[in-house]
Amino acid sequence: MGATERDGAAPRRSALVAAAAPVDLGEGDADRVGVGDQVLASTLRIVPRQARGRAKVERMLEAAEQLAASEGVDAVTTSRVAERAGVSIGSVYRYLPNREALIEALAARFLRVLEAQMDDLVALAGRTTVDDPVGLAIDVFADFYRAHPGFRALWLDRPLTEPLRRLDRHHKRVMAVGIRRALVAAGIWSPAQASDAVALAVQLAADAAIQEAFRTDPGGDRALLDAAASLLRRALGLPDHPG
Repeated sequence: MGATERDGAAPRRSALVAAAAPVDLGEGDADRVGVGDQVLASTLRIVPRQARGRAKVERMLEAAEQLAASEGVDAVTTSRVAERAGVSIGSVYRYLPNREALIEALAARFLRVLEAQMDDLVALAGRTTVDDPVGLAIDVFADFYRAHPGFRALWLDRPLTEPLRRLDRHHKRVMAVGIRRALVAAGIWSPAQASDAVALAVQLAADAAIQEAFRTDPGGDRALLDAAASLLRRALGLPDHPG
């Protein structure tokens, strides 16, 4: 499967499929403030303005992700994060007042990456003709699940807490807006056809299928991912692309 630049050639899968780089805690895209951005900013007791402070928070969240990936979410405590990040416990509390804030900040960090990947897909749809946009999107988000076992531990290994459920619901709506924008940018929908409800239904279906594909298989159940992509293509009136 390929993609063609409207004035040249481009690969079907771009660098955005690769594991996301650590999130910069500085100013983000002024045109889109997603759930991840909002919660990360509101969860931090102090939002770091200098590079040194941002790097310290990044080390703490990276340590939290590593602990969740290797030992499970119960291992993510302020003391363990301080030890693994090589910072004092006081530094953790300077930015994150308690364990609950630490978990929410970690969740927000993951969601911020997913929302940024959706922004990249929207931008790609606006400049490139992709012959299988559904397959590309499934690949992008499946690769995120593969690259982030800490996210799988947080989202799949145990029931979400009520704060994380609320965060997840809002995040799904942000992603649905991205789906609507991408479908319009790709010419699949006209602006008049664009439906927030249908976009949300697509997001919910895709999200549920991807989560189930990774619930017991860290590599993702390829047959289920392919079946989900096929179902979504038919729902959107697009030709199917056998794997």
